[in-house]
Amino acid sequence: MSSTGVFAAISYMASAGAIIAGIRDLSFDSYGYGLVFTANICTATYLALISRIGKSSGLNIFGLMWCNGIICIPFLLLWTSVKEEKMKKFNYGFFHLVFFLISLLLGSGICMDPFSYESLKSECLMEPPQTTANTGGEGVKELKINENGGIRNVVEGVDLQEGNIYITSAWVKLRNESQRKVGITFREKNGRNVFGGEVMAKKGCWSLLKGGITVEFSGPIDIFFESDGLAGSKISVQNVRMQRFNKTQWRLQQDQVIEKIRKNKVRFQMSFKNKSALEGSVISIEQIKPSFLLGCAMNYRILESDSYREWFVSRFRLTSFTNEMKWYANEAVRGQENYKIADSMMQLAEENAILVKGHTVLWDDKYWQPNWVKTITDPEDLKNVTLNRMNSVMKRYKGRLIGWDVMNENVHFNYFENMLGGNASAIVYSLASKLDPDIPLFLNEFNTVEYDKDRVVSPVNVVKKMQEIVSFPGNNNIKGGIGAQGHFAPVQPNLAYMRYALDTLGSLSFPVWLTEVDMFKCPDQVKYMEDILREAYSHPAVKAIILYGGPEVSGFDKLTLADKDFKNTQAGDLIDKLLQEWKQEPVEIPIQHHEHNDEEGGRIIGFSPEISLLHGHYRVTVTNPSMKNLSTRFSVEVTKESGHLQEVQLVIDA
Repeated sequence: MSSTGVFAAISYMASAGAIIAGIRDLSFDSYGYGLVFTANICTATYLALISRIGKSSGLNIFGLMWCNGIICIPFLLLWTSVKEEKMKKFNYGFFHLVFFLISLLLGSGICMDPFSYESLKSECLMEPPQTTANTGGEGVKELKINENGGIRNVVEGVDLQEGNIYITSAWVKLRNESQRKVGITFREKNGRNVFGGEVMAKKGCWSLLKGGITVEFSGPIDIFFESDGLAGSKISVQNVRMQRFNKTQWRLQQDQVIEKIRKNKVRFQMSFKNKSALEGSVISIEQIKPSFLLGCAMNYRILESDSYREWFVSRFRLTSFTNEMKWYANEAVRGQENYKIADSMMQLAEENAILVKGHTVLWDDKYWQPNWVKTITDPEDLKNVTLNRMNSVMKRYKGRLIGWDVMNENVHFNYFENMLGGNASAIVYSLASKLDPDIPLFLNEFNTVEYDKDRVVSPVNVVKKMQEIVSFPGNNNIKGGIGAQGHFAPVQPNLAYMRYALDTLGSLSFPVWLTEVDMFKCPDQVKYMEDILREAYSHPAVKAIILYGGPEVSGFDKLTLADKDFKNTQAGDLIDKLLQEWKQEPVEIPIQHHEHNDEEGGRIIGFSPEISLLHGHYRVTVTNPSMKNLSTRFSVEVTKESGHLQEVQLVIDA
């Protein structure tokens, strides 16, 4: 039974108890128990109704109880004002229920909408936004950090249901230290902790802490905070909320967001010389290139297999090379550069209008350096060969890439920082921006969105690293980017954590890409992959996805999209389905109406109906079946216009 159902049952039982107590007491007359009965029936019935409303409105159970309180409390006040002396003899069970309802009323509220554009904001506010349940600072809790960085439980024994997605939010403020991370963790009954999310909190202002959990069990959990602050430091917490979604509700929210962030309403306005040309004219709309690209990595085997090439170019318009642009592939021996394979793959991509994201200029993990680089002990020598590497690869492909992974995995690792100094990454990005200033320079990391237990690369730490890079002197105008690799484990993905992670990464307003998405094979791989890809596509910060997979011949052993005969696997069917779904189908629309426009020199103006189109580049053709010579083409880009109607004007010389 749901928590709402439990509260309803309690209310009905309390009604019966109140009536029995009144009859036995005799001093509790029909007026008294009638009002009590009405109040409790109101409680139970209203809860049953608003449990349905809550599913679509986003109210949590506390918010629902708040609504209930507004309706039911007046009944209680009316009875107590008329029959005050009877209250002393009133059954204590119902009296406690009243206080239980009031406590829920005071503790109620609405959770931050995880699908709102507001979820990307990261400002620290002097006062948190007011809710009807919390005004003037009510509900503020003072918490103290213990020796282990933990903070006592905030909520205990919350019942969760398997298969649901729970979003949490709270406003936090430091009392002593200037800046520290504050996180939220869920503790299961078996003692297992699940990290929900964190925020970089500050002193003197309120920061929004967001997080969540996708539940694989049914049962109670405790919610508590943790921090990397000093033992004894104090934290203020306000408006702790939890919001539940089932899978259907989550998907519905995703689809609604996609309509807002990936599409725009468009209306075409056409100017004709004469009325006969307008009447019967039709606009044909064909998408040439979508703004959002679902791409796939490729490796050298594509040069050895015609079937692999045909399979790839028929599907994808975005790629990155797995290893062929890496330093150890281009300069295995010091001073002997070899770009033959990378150049051939680049040529293949360009000939087929496939965009390429460079991967990678440098790698901050010592293990993945060319063997001869690992032997260098002189920092000055390493500096010189590093500069040579950057100049060589970035100048070679300048103007041919849409982005670069510059210092790969530099939150996990610090080889160049150890050898060249703590600002090595910032200096490398500065040099890279001078070598190719027109493309985004990515920080590319793993385990940031896909694995909540790797706290080294938590979203907050990745954002902090990128902030350090762009705040370095001279780097303020760098075009940055965040690459989240997305190597997911073969289990149910934690979509609540993933959304929190993307919110946090998106707070910098840099483009966020999922750059190497795959998952170990498992019975539910296709289902889980669809969850992951739809979650990314429905997030406003995510601008592109690159899969780390391919046909069997390519050697990708986790995400195999086609067998040895290039017949789709189930995973391949999924990708083809999404490629089709995320591309605008060709459409024809008639000219709806027209009017005479004197300001245009007597030309006739026609208008099309409004149409919702996915963002991207389009070929628009205007034809008229009765006029064989009328066939005019235009190039049109559909972009986000802050939710407004995009008017496209076409001038027809007929």
